Amino acid sequence: MAFLPIYIYFIIISFLASLLVYYGSKKDNSYLKLFPPFLLVTIIVESLGSYLSFIRKPNVGLYNFFTVFEFCFYLWVISLIISNKQIKKISRITIVLFMSIALVNIIFIQRMRAFHTVTYAFGCLLIVAFCIYYFFELFKLPKSVKLKNNPAFWICSGLLFFYCCGFPLYGMFNFLSGISKLIIRNFYSIIIILNIFLYSLFTIAFLCRIKTRKYTLSPS
Repeated sequence: MAFLPIYIYFIIISFLASLLVYYGSKKDNSYLKLFPPFLLVTIIVESLGSYLSFIRKPNVGLYNFFTVFEFCFYLWVISLIISNKQIKKISRITIVLFMSIALVNIIFIQRMRAFHTVTYAFGCLLIVAFCIYYFFELFKLPKSVKLKNNPAFWICSGLLFFYCCGFPLYGMFNFLSGISKLIIRNFYSIIIILNIFLYSLFTIAFLCRIKTRKYTLSPS
């Protein structure tokens, strides 16, 4: 398993933590139950992609289709988190439009041999836009919310940071072959850090719902 990058172990930890959402999950946090199967698929795809890279086989096609699925999943989750019904509807229409545009781009325009940088960048902008709207809703709430116990806050924070940084990085993915190996190593190091940060925040989102009881020593 030496071919596995370190961030996959953080996905595994996040997956194990996500299993806790099936126990005593509140109705308004039901979207969390979508994460365990999604993270399991992510572990399989990332492991397969790393193995293909290790044996010097192309894995771009795998990541092309998986990242489209990933964007659609996150947009769906955000649509469940957002309260405004009109924005919910817009976000769900956006999923269909994005998936259609991305598949056309992958199959007919940039094709399978290249990473779909154009639609990936577009997907980054969509995730960022809807996450910003979530925070806009959050700050408009009439009552204060304990953010440290709010899974949606941690999930949207991770997505916002990851895709804000991922937009310029993945946008130049197809141009890496023409630059120095040092820059390529730095590129992948940043990607690893971003993934670790994202899945660490996901783990916090799954664990922050757990209430810890405080015990006091009674006098004897």
